[in-house]
Amino acid sequence: MISKKPRRQLVRLTTGRSVVTVGQQRRPWSDFSHRAMVVSWPRFIAGVALIIFALNILFAGIYALGTNPIANSRPGSLRDLFYFSVETLSTVGYGDMHPQTDYAHIVATIESFTGIFFIALMTGLIFARFSRPRARILFSEIATIARRDGVPALTIRMANERHNYITDAHASLWLLSRNKTSEGRSFRGFVPLTLLRAENPAFALSWALFHVIDATSPLFGKSAQDLADDDAQLILSVTGHDETSAQTVHARKLYSHDDVRWGEHFVDILSVEDDMATLDFNRFHDSEPE
Repeated sequence: MISKKPRRQLVRLTTGRSVVTVGQQRRPWSDFSHRAMVVSWPRFIAGVALIIFALNILFAGIYALGTNPIANSRPGSLRDLFYFSVETLSTVGYGDMHPQTDYAHIVATIESFTGIFFIALMTGLIFARFSRPRARILFSEIATIARRDGVPALTIRMANERHNYITDAHASLWLLSRNKTSEGRSFRGFVPLTLLRAENPAFALSWALFHVIDATSPLFGKSAQDLADDDAQLILSVTGHDETSAQTVHARKLYSHDDVRWGEHFVDILSVEDDMATLDFNRFHDSEPE
């Protein structure tokens, strides 16, 4: 008995890491709708074009099995049969070429049904991709740790790039790091970090989040080297109700331990002159020593 080689698959996690899974059974079309939703637009369009081309080649070959099946097509011309297949599959039907045998009519009927089904499927997928709610939230490229009200605090800044209202917005921050159990076993786990101003009733412009590093904080007593040794990462998740689309939107940002600036705070981007407030996004990601 020949044993099958375990299937290996590369998985890219939201934490920025890549993991290879072994032994998981997956079929190419087992989750087509999910794949069509998560693949990039260039790959999606290229995939649709490839499927259309393959279907037309397939039906052109089937037409070629008949005897002079298509009127006004050159005998033995697979190109003409391919063009006729394109017209039939897309339900265009210019009329220059048309089926002239029972065999060709049967194949054209099957192809017309295939075309209607395929167009309906692609229309649904394209609509789903366009209508999927997305938040346009600008996250600061760094996180800072500086004293706030006399206590060290981790700060992350973000802004709503659309400047519309995201109501009932809620932010959650998690620390992902390497830990050890009392038995000495190593594992990576998530620990929540309590946030000040974790909720925003009307998120339209900028929003600063603060995590106070006191005795109850998982970051208490930690240094930059400690976070590097633990291979620590910060995961920020934001959820809210977009008033424009009337849908719930989500956004997420990952920070590595290298993205944390110790002993620095964000520069002020808000200025007021002649009763006019100005937000300078050119300095949105900038920090300075405390």
